[in-house]
Formats: sequence, structure tokens, C-alpha cells
Amino acid sequence: MGTRAWVIRAGAQGQHEQWNLDQGRATIGWREVGDIGGCSSKDEILDLLFQTYPEDPENRLTNYASQLWAFLDTISVGDLIILPSKIRRGYVWFGRATGNYEYDAKNTEPERRKFIPVAWASEPISRSSIGADLLNSLNASQTVFSPSRNNAASRLEHIAKTGSDPEAENFHSNAVEPPHFNRVLEEDEDVTDPLPLPTMDSIVDQIRAHITENFKEHDLTWLVADILSAHGFECEVSPPGPDGAVDIKAGMGPLGMDAPIVVVEVKSEPNAIDSRVVRGLHSAREQHKADQALLVAWGGLTRPASREFRTDSAFRVWDGDALLRELFHVYEELPAETKAKIPLKQTWILDEGALL
Repeated sequence: MGTRAWVIRAGAQGQHEQWNLDQGRATIGWREVGDIGGCSSKDEILDLLFQTYPEDPENRLTNYASQLWAFLDTISVGDLIILPSKIRRGYVWFGRATGNYEYDAKNTEPERRKFIPVAWASEPISRSSIGADLLNSLNASQTVFSPSRNNAASRLEHIAKTGSDPEAENFHSNAVEPPHFNRVLEEDEDVTDPLPLPTMDSIVDQIRAHITENFKEHDLTWLVADILSAHGFECEVSPPGPDGAVDIKAGMGPLGMDAPIVVVEVKSEPNAIDSRVVRGLHSAREQHKADQALLVAWGGLTRPASREFRTDSAFRVWDGDALLRELFHVYEELPAETKAKIPLKQTWILDEGALL
């Protein structure tokens, strides 16, 4: 068997995420269990769990044992490690296992003592670059698991190397199995392709995938114009094609000529945008004598591009996650035609992922 892909989470709220990235590690919790390095089988880990959590149901402990055994024995040097980010919503970190299980007894945080060395990539990848089916797989609630269905491992390898999913368009959001409400954990549920739960991430990802599929290229520009109009702007949308780095010119007042005047560039590509685009929009703002500039980058920005836009207080960026927040904020004020293309209904659910 070749290398596998593994999701290893860093706390329900991402509380260990930045530390893991800085230290080159992937850590797991179960702080009460201590070092599992002396266990030679999953059954030995299960016995340890029964001693540590005597009140917990057997099916839950069996599932815990599968995850801990995978972390100890199954994950191999060279395997791809995936960390869905909690501190940078809408992004996923990719890395490579460079060693096997270790136990850091001196670490003052018990939940960081069990770890695997990982060489993390310097930048995360936008979830907008990942197909709907893979996003669904990544949203399983376990701490440690291996996505494999729909050629997941090779696709994730390709995403890690290139920033794009080669098969994304083959799996549409409306054909993806929805998250399972009120699901009972089965005793034999293992670490390969566990079912997703309806967390906030999984719900937002369904909407993200729908927009990726249905608002390509200039269609995304019109969606951004609708959102800006809902904020009170009058928008002039350029036709498709070369536009001098301006897709939308927006302003306040009945004619759209009152301050602030904003020039907007919309990039629908799932890949991160580089500094060249940022510089082009800076120039366009000066050329149009605009007060502000907005770059909508569905796939986010590279790190150098992010540093460059921060030097200009009149420049803002909406990545995919920011655009979704704006969409949710003004949804009720959007035109009926636009809402029909993105049919949302508001409801309240318990974010079970935050309770893990």
C-alpha cells in the first residue's frame, strides 16, 4: 500500500493548531490516557481506555481505540497529514509525516504530549479548491481518520502539490451525502471514511460548494455586485473580458457618484491569488481616483500578496469565507432572482463539533 492521507484535528476550537504548525507536530488529546507507546495492539489500548473511562459506553471506547491505534501504529512516515483549520476558517493545512509516534512527557500541556512529527506547508489551501465530496469527507467529526472514497488520497496529494482538485467538477454538491443528524456511533466504525456530522463547517461547505459550481467567472462578479448593492452601493458592472483590473465600480448616492467610490476586482479561481493582482488593483484605484479598493479572491491570497495588501488602509480583501459571511449578512436584502439561485433557509442546530 502506498502513502495514505490522514486528517488529524488540533482541538475542537483549534486551540492546539498554531502551536502544532509552529512546532512541526500533529498532536492528539485523550490527556487522561497518558503514553500509549507501550501498547502492542488495539485491544491493549481498548483495555487502557476501559480503565481510564469506566463510565463511557463500549462503542465510544472502541472508536477511540481505533483512532489511537491508527495514530500509534498505522500512520507512516511520508503519509499526507491534513488539518482543517479552525483559526483560519475556510482553509486547510497540508503536511507530511516525517516520523512515528512520540511522547513528550515534559510538555506542560497534557493534550500536546502524544505527537507525530510533521513538515507543514508554508501556506494553507482554500476549501474553495476542494471538491464537494472531499469537503464532506473532511468534515467527519473524529480526531483521527483516513478519507479514501472517491479516490480521495491521490486527489488530496494533488491538492497539496498544486492547490487544486483535479476531480472537483465530477462530484456536485447536490449529489453529496448530507451530514447525519442524531447519528448513533456504531461499534465497528473505524478510522476510514467515518460519516460526517452536521457541524457549522459542513453546512458552510455545502453552500461554498454550491457557489463554486454555480457562480463561475463573471457570475461571481454579479453576486458580489448584488451583495454590495444590499449594502447601499450603486454598482456599475463591467462586461466580461479585459477590464483594466476593475470588474465593478461602486459608489453611494442615487447615481453611485458619492463617496466612498470603490473599485472591485473579482477572481473566481479556486487557487490563491498572487501579488501581481494586488498591485494591479492598487494601480486601478489610482487610475479611477477611487477612495477604496476591494479584491474578491474566492481562493484566497498567497502569503506575499496578503502582506502587500495590508500596507494600504484603503484596500480590502474578501476571500471565500469573507464573501460567505457577507452573503449571510445581507441575504434577505438580495434580489429574488439571486436568492432563487442560492436557496437558503435559516435554522438553528447544535454545533456538535464544538462539543468534541
